[in-house]
Amino acid sequence: MIKRALWQGLIAGAAGGVVMTLGEKLEQAVTGRPDSHVPARVLQRLTGLPEHPGRQPLAVNWAMHFGQAALLGVLRSVMAHAGLRGPLASAKFTVVRITSDQILENATGVGAPPGTWPRRELVVDVVHKAVYAFTAGAVADALAGRGGPGPGERHASLRPGRHADVGPLPREDAYGR
Repeated sequence: MIKRALWQGLIAGAAGGVVMTLGEKLEQAVTGRPDSHVPARVLQRLTGLPEHPGRQPLAVNWAMHFGQAALLGVLRSVMAHAGLRGPLASAKFTVVRITSDQILENATGVGAPPGTWPRRELVVDVVHKAVYAFTAGAVADALAGRGGPGPGERHASLRPGRHADVGPLPREDAYGR
């Protein structure tokens, strides 16, 4: 499962990153909001690259933007392979995507906690991260679905919900044997 989740997740995350970026560019054309250079600044801090005032190098910005998107896609793919699929799983993954950004931005001193942001900026960020998460989720779910239901889905097919009298799947029917 891990090998499949890795390559499928990189594809799903990259797809989510592309769709999110296209949505951001469309939103910026309508609202006039400037480009964010936070991804570049975070990568510079994490890697010790030299920091620059003002606009950041586009390659560094995109390396962090798309690199983080692709890598987080692996987690969404693992979710899909485990049987956590569909809109609810993608909504949960939206929180993971936002949390990942916030940990990196705040730990490096590049960003501030979202509770301190103007509400409009917060809404825009959450919408863009949801676009990413739902796109990555749709791709991850489709790719994982080619292998059939995940262990969680197979377990739920025995009797939906959590019940004390429904034991786990046999080891040979689950990942991680």
